[in-house]
Amino acid sequence: MAKKGAAIDMLHGPLAKPLLIFAIPLALTGILQQLFNTADILVLGKFVGTTALAAVGNNAPIIGLMVTLFLGISLGSNVVIAQFIGGRRYRETTKAVHTSIALALVIGIVIMAFGELLAGQMLETLAVPPEVMPEAETYLRIYILALPAISLYNFEAAIFRARGDTRTPLYALLLASLLNIAGNLVAVAALDTGIAGVAWATTLSYYVGSLYLLQKLRHAFGVIRLELGAIQLDGKVVRRIIQIGLPAGIQGMVFCLSNLVIQAAINSLGATVMAASAAAFTVEINCYAFLISFGQALTTFVGQNYGAANLRRCRHVTRVAMALGLGFTVALSVLVCVFADPILAFFDPHPEVIAIGRTRIYYIVGFYFLDMLIELLSGAMRGYGYSLPPALLMLVTICGVRIVWIKTAFVMDPTFPVIMLSYPLSWAITSVLLFGVYFYYRKNIRVSRVLPKKQLRTAEA
Repeated sequence: MAKKGAAIDMLHGPLAKPLLIFAIPLALTGILQQLFNTADILVLGKFVGTTALAAVGNNAPIIGLMVTLFLGISLGSNVVIAQFIGGRRYRETTKAVHTSIALALVIGIVIMAFGELLAGQMLETLAVPPEVMPEAETYLRIYILALPAISLYNFEAAIFRARGDTRTPLYALLLASLLNIAGNLVAVAALDTGIAGVAWATTLSYYVGSLYLLQKLRHAFGVIRLELGAIQLDGKVVRRIIQIGLPAGIQGMVFCLSNLVIQAAINSLGATVMAASAAAFTVEINCYAFLISFGQALTTFVGQNYGAANLRRCRHVTRVAMALGLGFTVALSVLVCVFADPILAFFDPHPEVIAIGRTRIYYIVGFYFLDMLIELLSGAMRGYGYSLPPALLMLVTICGVRIVWIKTAFVMDPTFPVIMLSYPLSWAITSVLLFGVYFYYRKNIRVSRVLPKKQLRTAEA
């Protein structure tokens, strides 16, 4: 049974330490989640070859698109449950927990079915070279079978995080990651099954992690305890989760959709550039886990305090998260840029691959402070329940700027640095506009949007 102490008190006391206690395990969870793909890239790059490495790298944007949708919608569960807990609406909390599990399974199975149907077409859209296509499609089709487990894990993790527990999801993913690494090595070194064996090891590991968390929820403490017989969809809760979570998912998918266009441009530059970009992407996506963690921490803290009708504390936690998040991001970016060469050499020792990968790290990780601003501002708005405005803004700015840049600047100068410049350019434009959107909506926030009438009268009194 989970201990009461496992949950962080978000409603009282200082904020800096609780934010870090929440965010750091969450970031490590994100890194471990990326380690599934990282382990595949490492094993294939070391023991199979550059073609296999390029095959997995080409799948990264597609996999990211699907996983980001799960993560975004699960944030809807996070916010809804956090607001219920903050407002001490425990009956609604229990209903939201069971609805979240049912919704996770439905979404995972539906996306898996569509993924298998469209796998080949998605890879063709990326203009994957013929010599890479067979292995890329094999890996993708096997990986897609893991989508129900990935969806379930993200919703389960959102339930724990809404209560302030980020460690239990971390332990579940640590177990799954260790199994994945061991499975990869056995598949390649002992069974010689190549890319298919690596993909199966990854898929089975995801199921182990999600089932581990399911058992933890069944024995959890208090209102998040799961009863298998009570798992069902509640229409009102589903609508609220989708209202908040779907725009968050779209927001994340916008990044992935624009990355699909960028990946197609990268593919046009040859297999070496593809391999270098895949290695650098693995580095940057693990750094990005810290950006996401601060944004999700802010979402949950704001959600609970908004549920408790404490708007002053909501604004205070946003300021504290800004200071912590930006400081951490700048330090991390400097560290990664300084040691870019030895980090990239760990994936592929060829000098040309390292040089190209270094360029990607400088342009992306070097400007992550802009992306952190976006994560924090949109995270705060999600906590209040405003997910659609930042999602729509980023659909126009992030996706629009990058696509236009690739179709214009890259056509005139088809080089790798020109492609990479699209990232900081789109972040700079988005962060400026998002500041204006955030302050506009913050002025109009009212506790009446979240509290029942009885509690609203108490809060206003």
